[in-house]
Amino acid sequence: MDGTEAKDVTGGPGPGAAAPAGLRKPRGASRPAPREEREDEEFRSLADRLGEEAGGQPAYERLITVRDPDELAAVLTRPGQPLWAREIAAFRLGLARDRRAFEALVLLLNHRDPARCVSAAYALARLGDPRTPRAAAALATNELRVAYALMPVRLLTELRAPESVPALITVLERRLTVGDPYWRVGVACAEGLGTLGDPRARPVLEAARAHPRLAVAAATALRSLPSPRDGGLT
Repeated sequence: MDGTEAKDVTGGPGPGAAAPAGLRKPRGASRPAPREEREDEEFRSLADRLGEEAGGQPAYERLITVRDPDELAAVLTRPGQPLWAREIAAFRLGLARDRRAFEALVLLLNHRDPARCVSAAYALARLGDPRTPRAAAALATNELRVAYALMPVRLLTELRAPESVPALITVLERRLTVGDPYWRVGVACAEGLGTLGDPRARPVLEAARAHPRLAVAAATALRSLPSPRDGGLT
């Protein structure tokens, strides 16, 4: 579905606010389904964080509760909007699978603030835009921005897209240099490759076992791969 056709915006309510239409429980439901609970939890976390950043501005409550996706989308294109407003709008549109959120969420995915990266990755995973895997792979493999590559790497694992394994292999290979300061990104790559279970990852994971900070994650990932003795695997 084209995101511009979305009618209701999902996302949890702000403090003291009624839930937007997209979050209302189905009739007869005594409690939300697990996915609804998780989305509500993620939105409340974002709302609490950005509520402090907004400092009580009236626009904050409006963005938390507005039901019109066009109003949220306008925040992403209107000049002079604060970052917290753009983040709320992009996050809510992402949960609503409105593709107008894509560019803003990709920018937030590579932000220097880890909390923004986490929220952006969560929304992008639910947006369903076919451009997301390529964008995440580009961010993860950009060595100039490797300090902010952790969430792109984790998003690639969650997406399980064709771009995921090649990108994670590339990033992990770069983390094998002695003294590399971004070893946590390497650990995330090894964990992701183990989750994805693709035999193409075996060589780089074998090499990572010699790296003191990557060894445990690499060994665990290797146990998740199909045996090379299985038919059809190389």
